[in-house]
Amino acid sequence: MWEARLLLAMLITLLYLSVAPVIASEEVTKAARQFLQDHEKRIKPLEVANNEAWWVANTIGSKEAYENKVKAQNKLDAALSDRKVFATLKSLKDKRSEIDDRILARTIDILYLQYLEKQVDPELLRKMVDKANAVEEVFNTFRAKVGDRELTDNEVRQRLRTSDDSKLLQSVWEASKAVGSAVEKDLKELVQLRNEAAVSLGFKNYHALMLYLNEQDGPQLLQLFDELDELTREPFAKAKADLDARLAKRLRLDVTALRPWHYHDPFFQDTPKVFDADLDAPFKKLDILALCRKFYSGIDLPIHQVIARSDLYERKGKSPHAFCTDIDRAGDVRVLANIDQNHYWAATMLHELGHAVYSTNTNNIPDTLPYPLRTDAHILATEGVAMMFERLASRADFLEKMGAKLDDPKAFDRDAATALRYRLLIFSRWCQVMLRFEKGMYENPSQDLNKLWWDLVEKYQMLKRPEGRNAPDYASKIHIVVAPVYYHNYMMGELFASQVHHAIAREVYKGADPATVNYLDNKAVGAFMRKRVFAPGRSLDWDGLTRHATGEPLNAKAFAADFRSR
Repeated sequence: MWEARLLLAMLITLLYLSVAPVIASEEVTKAARQFLQDHEKRIKPLEVANNEAWWVANTIGSKEAYENKVKAQNKLDAALSDRKVFATLKSLKDKRSEIDDRILARTIDILYLQYLEKQVDPELLRKMVDKANAVEEVFNTFRAKVGDRELTDNEVRQRLRTSDDSKLLQSVWEASKAVGSAVEKDLKELVQLRNEAAVSLGFKNYHALMLYLNEQDGPQLLQLFDELDELTREPFAKAKADLDARLAKRLRLDVTALRPWHYHDPFFQDTPKVFDADLDAPFKKLDILALCRKFYSGIDLPIHQVIARSDLYERKGKSPHAFCTDIDRAGDVRVLANIDQNHYWAATMLHELGHAVYSTNTNNIPDTLPYPLRTDAHILATEGVAMMFERLASRADFLEKMGAKLDDPKAFDRDAATALRYRLLIFSRWCQVMLRFEKGMYENPSQDLNKLWWDLVEKYQMLKRPEGRNAPDYASKIHIVVAPVYYHNYMMGELFASQVHHAIAREVYKGADPATVNYLDNKAVGAFMRKRVFAPGRSLDWDGLTRHATGEPLNAKAFAADFRSR
């Protein structure tokens, strides 16, 4: 009898062991689905309201609009900082391996990152939001003052590009940097607040926290940028020597007399306009919006609805910059711009609308994905898409077919290609400065940040710091305030852009030379982008998306082929 009872007990135990994990898995999966449903019900309306308030503040610029923006952000932060909700989410995160749905498990991972950032003292969160908004408001309403005249951002760039008067150039450049002094105190306080928040969450500093939240590894990132430094140092030095010679000749100066205000851009993050061909000429009478509509329709990624919702021309009180924002992850995508008739704004509009087509309708990122995953895979992915399309503004074959009139297409192609190559090299070095400055600033905010800034500028951009100048020029870069620990993703986006472009040349154009591929009127390009880049949404991380889109991990090979050896 006891043998029968023992056998029965063993059978019951085996049956329990075989069923228990299934039961546990079902319970965890059910709980995860319920959490996701509750999250969307609670958080989506707050995110939409926050996005709307942010849009209004940047398009109107009034005190009331910024106050409403702060209120909307605080409401969202309060919901995401709920300790009980986070405890439930953390429990699901800890049992992630028991969730039997890959998309659901990925959603829990993403939600955990979103909520983790807000698990700090509510009062500290409010202080961070208030301080960041106060600084952003100063940036958006700031105008450089030269003499008795206030200059818009476009006017500053125009003066820096067109004047050959060194004293005037210095005055305009210094006036554009004056915003740094206006925000320095608040920015330093904001850095301290951000570090305090990061430490409370178990991180060394805010820089380390932000990399974690963006699914990036600090040492791996530095290794990539060290490789880029090695890759670009020599070709950049040659490019800069050529630019220095051209600038010195134009300005009637010795090369050794060149200073940062001689390089046509407040931060030397773009190519000075020193070439024989007038790269702005084709755009002076060109309808830039019509060009963009025609191009994106031709690759079956229409932008008409985006244009209808956007705010595209300069006016007082409006943000002087350009950006794209997805309001609701259901098709309400908008662009803010300040279009002028030049090459810069043609490239910028192709860029911002490249962001827009990533998520502008459910044909691109399907609405079958959970709400938290109905967005780009990573900021470097959407930047890469935007950069890939932006490059077309420097190609004569593209512009002529878009209706532009070029007096000398060969000269334009030659100079535009050189300018683009130089820009990518210049931008690569500029991104080195931003990455390493922010890392240093958050690791040791009490150091001499002015010295750190100019040490990095001299090392990576090879510019000479102005003699005797001791001003917070680092604080004049708006991204340090409104998009902290973000800028390195622009460079990673450039790598992604080249890699995807080469994949399109290989697969859509059957192995064509990437230099000849311009996408014009080829709906297969749109189909490739939808299937291989857009459709996964955030169901893949940035490394997984890169492999899905191109068959390789993110690397610099395609970028080097495009811009190093020409």
